[in-house]
Amino acid sequence: MIDLHTHSSYSDGSDTPKQLAERAHDLRLSAIALTDHDTTLSHEAMASACAQHGIELVPGVEVSLRDNVVPKHVGARSAPRNVHVLAYFLPLDASHPLQQKLVLLRRDRDVRNRALVTLLQGLGFERLTMDYLADLAGNVDSIGRPHFARAMFQLHPEIVGEMSDGAWNRLFVDWLGSSGKAYIPKTSMPIEDFVGAAEGSGTVFSIAHPLLNYMDSSTSIESVMPPVFASLRERGFAGIEAYYGGTDASTRALMVKLTRDAGMVPTGGSDYHGTYKESVKLGHGWSGDLRVPDEVLDELKAVR
Repeated sequence: MIDLHTHSSYSDGSDTPKQLAERAHDLRLSAIALTDHDTTLSHEAMASACAQHGIELVPGVEVSLRDNVVPKHVGARSAPRNVHVLAYFLPLDASHPLQQKLVLLRRDRDVRNRALVTLLQGLGFERLTMDYLADLAGNVDSIGRPHFARAMFQLHPEIVGEMSDGAWNRLFVDWLGSSGKAYIPKTSMPIEDFVGAAEGSGTVFSIAHPLLNYMDSSTSIESVMPPVFASLRERGFAGIEAYYGGTDASTRALMVKLTRDAGMVPTGGSDYHGTYKESVKLGHGWSGDLRVPDEVLDELKAVR
């Protein structure tokens, strides 16, 4: 069993790379990808920890990008779609063009975070500051929306209530999610710019949690996903995160079939964030029955 979608304390997860590798060892994972947001700075620490436990580490990252080809429709209006992209086997050399794109994305994140602090303060969260968030995250570069959420619960329970799984989900719907009162997109970088920077590097791209990215209404998965997959494949994607830890077994089976039909690799992972998403378990996802086959990693290596 493998897990190709995890986060550490270098972005918006609670576990250090050492703790994450120890959990993977306890679960007998044969391989893991650490896909921190916008950074591979966690790779060295994770590689050392995984080596101690005999776990294969896949270099990875998760980034937020704009899809201008498959827009988001809101009523009669359409707008560029913000989507999450997983990149595997990316170059780690800081001078590589892909790493330079990550630098730009981290700058975008910092600009977004500071704007979000100002917006939330204006909406009644006066005690929420960048300094508080940096202390919570460990450093300014690691601040993500889970840190905002935790700070909102800790500093202003009179607005958002006491923290629980249900309240956490509501907070993202009401405040920080794409339809929330305080939503600010992280970046305007198109998919094509990021994927193009990887040319010739052997990097493999997969779209993260595709249903969250592309399902806008009650239309069926079978009607929405095939043209999306075809478009992504034309733009340099080899994988679709069909084995996603936030979906149930029947949905995963359907997504695997549609991915195979598109001639792409069904990647998968739990989207583990530690205590920031306590209902999501490493290796097993939200429903507890996630099992990403070892063969998926072999397929990813074959398409490099």
